[in-house]
Amino acid sequence: MSFAAYTSALIVRQGGATDWQHFRLPPILYPNTLVLLASSGTLEYGRRLILQEAPWRTASTSKGRAWVLLTLVLGLLFVMGQVFAWRDLAAQGLFLRTNPSSAFFYVFTGLHALHLLGGVAALAYVLGRHRSTAWPSMSALEATSLYWHFMDVLWLYLLVLLVLRF
Repeated sequence: MSFAAYTSALIVRQGGATDWQHFRLPPILYPNTLVLLASSGTLEYGRRLILQEAPWRTASTSKGRAWVLLTLVLGLLFVMGQVFAWRDLAAQGLFLRTNPSSAFFYVFTGLHALHLLGGVAALAYVLGRHRSTAWPSMSALEATSLYWHFMDVLWLYLLVLLVLRF
C-alpha cells in the first residue's frame, strides 16, 4: 500500500511541479534487475527441490538448501547494487534533498531495498531453522517464497515507473 500511495504522490507532485528535474537513471539498475529476477528463479528451484526431498533428507545435505542460500546471496548482491545506484546519483549531484524527483527515487528504491532485506532475513531464518534437522514444515519457506516473488514483481513495477517518470 505504501508504494501505491507514493506512486500517487509522485504523479500528483510531478504533474504540477516546476522544479521537477529529469535525470539519468543509474545504469546499474538494469543488471541489478537481472540479479533479482535470477534470485526468484533460484528460490523457486530450491523450493521445489526441498519439497521433493522432504522429509527424507536433512537440511544439511539438501541440494535445495544450497539454492535457497544462493537466493540469499543474490538478494544481498541486489541491495549492494542499489547502494551503487545511490552513489551514482550522488556523483551526479543528486541527493535526497536536491529536488523532488531525486527524493522520490531515493524513497522508492530505499523502501524496496528495506523490504528486500526483510526477505533476506526471512531466508536466513528459514535456513537457520532447518540447519541440521529435516524440513519439518514448509510453511515458512512457502511464505518467504511468496514474499520474495512479490518483491521481484514490485521491483519490475518500480523500474517501469522510474523509466517512464524520470
